[in-house]
Amino acid sequence: MNFAGVTLYVLAKTHSTVQVSITVILLTLPRLVVPPVGGVLTDRVDRRYLSILLDVGRAAIVFGAALLAWRGHLELWQLYGMVLLLGVGFAIYWSSSLALLQEVIPSQQLVRANSAVLIAVQGGMLAAGGLVGLVYERAGLTGILAIDGATYVSSAICFYLLRRGYFAPQSAASRALCGPADLGSPPAEKYVAGREPGVLADLHEGLTYLRGQPTVLALGLTYACMMAGVISANVLVVALANNLLHVGARGYGFIESGWALGAVVGGFAAAPLSRRRPVQVLVAALFLLAIGHALFPYAGSLVLAILMNAVFGGCRAIGAVLTQSSILASVPNRLMGRTQSAFAFMATVLQVAMSFALGWLAEHASLQLAFLLLGAIYGAAVLAALRVRTLDTIPNGEPTAA
Repeated sequence: MNFAGVTLYVLAKTHSTVQVSITVILLTLPRLVVPPVGGVLTDRVDRRYLSILLDVGRAAIVFGAALLAWRGHLELWQLYGMVLLLGVGFAIYWSSSLALLQEVIPSQQLVRANSAVLIAVQGGMLAAGGLVGLVYERAGLTGILAIDGATYVSSAICFYLLRRGYFAPQSAASRALCGPADLGSPPAEKYVAGREPGVLADLHEGLTYLRGQPTVLALGLTYACMMAGVISANVLVVALANNLLHVGARGYGFIESGWALGAVVGGFAAAPLSRRRPVQVLVAALFLLAIGHALFPYAGSLVLAILMNAVFGGCRAIGAVLTQSSILASVPNRLMGRTQSAFAFMATVLQVAMSFALGWLAEHASLQLAFLLLGAIYGAAVLAALRVRTLDTIPNGEPTAA
């Protein structure tokens, strides 16, 4: 609700898709700087305590912005500052929470666990998509920010109740989710021993691991391209709702609800689909995302736009569960924070470039051309996923090159 509310507020205040793209860039920009330190921090301290601290800090920031909006003193630069600080927290939080998931869930249950997490997240987004237009019309940005701050407090309480005591990241390496025929990854246990002290040594260890794991790197690039497409698409979807379909804030909320509903369905379908030909399923989902987004601006009605976005949400959910589950099952727990941070950095570079390019094209060229570029980033994800399929044909024991 926060991001949708900020997007609507900025577009209504500035009437500029470039300004909307700036909010997306500010949200993702910290992931160019924060991940190296955040990844090391995630691999050194209790992930539960770190997640609690991040939730409490972000709640304070959002409540502060809500207070300014309620008093009528919220300036655009202050809103941008809130988005930037939330991006800093998110840059650490996502890798930390995924590493904690890997830490508490047995490897054989990772697909179902990732599906459950995705269903929970998208269920919240489904509720938000249905409510954001109504809340924005009745309570404005103040009400949306107040609700968002409350969710951070609730999240911190849930993390607090998860377990008791301080637990450093586990050293045990995870078993591969897919066998060598599917992933072609050499055993990760050899990276567990011989840890050197110091932040720079930790960073070097993480980079060395990725250089020796071309399949994990290909999965990470697939996920990075997919995330870049998902985040930067917000620049165009709000313009699609307002400028092409003329359905306003409420229609935009319904389109976002379609995405979330499709993602929930995709989350339930991911586990059964992963049992047979997971790489082929991943490639098919990404291909639908690429073609569908190129055709999205030609949806002539709100109903068709909602249905198309539902398909996109389902495909993205399936792709996210398959890639993340494979990454979580293949990477040692003590390296997970640095690995996820490296992938976040890759995704951020793509997101910043895509967000600005999409906003500029939508304002100075056409929405159709901007959506075509959005489809191209999903096409890049298809190529990365095909690299995974190429690797699984390499015989065991044959050396692989990144």
